[in-house]
This record gives sequence, C-alpha cells and structure tokens, in this order.
Amino acid sequence: MFKIWAKTYVGDRITGDYLYINGDKYDEEEFMSYIIEICHEMDEPTPVVLKHHLRSFRSFNIATFKASDFVESVSFDKMTLEYVDKA
Repeated sequence: MFKIWAKTYVGDRITGDYLYINGDKYDEEEFMSYIIEICHEMDEPTPVVLKHHLRSFRSFNIATFKASDFVESVSFDKMTLEYVDKA
C-alpha cells in the first residue's frame, strides 16, 4: 500500500489537495496511471510527464509540475505529487 499527496499552489499557498491511496505495491511503470487518476479526482487536467519528473519522484519522493507542464490552462502555479507513506 502507498499514498501520494497531491497539492496545487498559487504562489506559496496551497489551493487544493488530494490524498491518493492505493492498496497495491508502488510500481514506477504505473506512475502515469496514478497521475491520471489523481488529476481526475481533483478535476484538473493531466500534465505532460517528462523524465525529470520521474527522476525527481524516484530520487526525492516528490515531483513538481509547473503550470507550463499542462497543455490546458490551469488555475494554479504548480502542482506537487509527494510520496508520503508506504506499508
């Protein structure tokens, strides 16, 4: 089981958050499907995932997506995904 905490920010202020809980073991190859499900639950568009997002999540347990990483316009400056728990 693992949890990913997704947060949206305007400036330094958190404007939205969602705690994604998955009963399976974390699988890096499924990272995109986790993001799709998180964004769907938050009613936000899905960002473009680049290699540096994957490396950052793997190395530091956090990935930061700027507003420019989204094809559609968004109402926030950035969104972070943080790996917060594992069992």
